[in-house]
Amino acid sequence: MNNIELKAYRAKEISFVNKVENNTKINFENKYSYNVNYSRQNICKGEMKVSAISKEFPDKFNITVVVEGIFGFDPEVPKEKIHVESFKQLFPYTKALISTVTANAGIPALFIPTIDIEKSSIYKYDVNNSFINPNKRRENEEDEENDDE
Repeated sequence: MNNIELKAYRAKEISFVNKVENNTKINFENKYSYNVNYSRQNICKGEMKVSAISKEFPDKFNITVVVEGIFGFDPEVPKEKIHVESFKQLFPYTKALISTVTANAGIPALFIPTIDIEKSSIYKYDVNNSFINPNKRRENEEDEENDDE
């Protein structure tokens, strides 16, 4: 088995509003969220929510899809890597679903941009029950190292 393997996926929710007039130019705002929940049997469930919303007409054009994926993983792999790799495996299905729904609605297919999760600011939940920005954590660690000198 690979370190992280997509076993199954499903579209959990699709919300689509298309009430704009023909030939209307639309500028989009895209939103992404992704969460992973773990079980004891080296299985986890990732839930991805992706939205494309018209900046000018949010009530007239928007699409949101929620896709779940079930993954098997090696217990030796850190959870941060599982999070990143499972995102990378599930994202193409989510992206394709948005394109398919919009194309089947009789409009040009909407291709949402790919997101590089490894270059994004990801917030992690720390054991002290506080959210920590990894970039801020690196700054704090560097400060601590400098204090030791």
